[in-house]
Amino acid sequence: MATPDPDTPILSLDDHLCLGVYSASLAIQRTYKPMLDAMGITYPQYLVLNLLWSENGQTVGNLAQALDLEPSTLTPLLKRREAAGHVTRERNPQNERQVIVHVTEKGRALRSEVGCMGRTLIENSGMSLEALADLNRQVRKLRDNLNRHLEHRPANPNRS
Repeated sequence: MATPDPDTPILSLDDHLCLGVYSASLAIQRTYKPMLDAMGITYPQYLVLNLLWSENGQTVGNLAQALDLEPSTLTPLLKRREAAGHVTRERNPQNERQVIVHVTEKGRALRSEVGCMGRTLIENSGMSLEALADLNRQVRKLRDNLNRHLEHRPANPNRS
């Protein structure tokens, strides 16, 4: 590992891209929170439901991969949505190790309530739809490039 150069200026926190992306994500979640609270779901639960609205009957592994989460992180979330009647979970008959998640009619009904979320974000952002779409493409490209780099990195580079 390289030794930091003591003459290199320290960036102000506002100049750190990671803080900008992180705090923007939190601001988006706070913008959505009143609408999600009215539906009785959290932001991560909304993301899972959104994936299932797009393609019903996905495995827990596929959902976890799409959200860049561990499957064990999703299991408690899915159990809560199942208890609320929004999803069902069943073992894959072709592969008992896989759990397939389906959105229910009650879960599908929530879809009509989320339409205002996108409009609210656009209105509150002070940006055009085109500018937000361009920003989204850039952030996804950054994420994908960083993830691609991480895939080729040793698990623990400090070990000999």
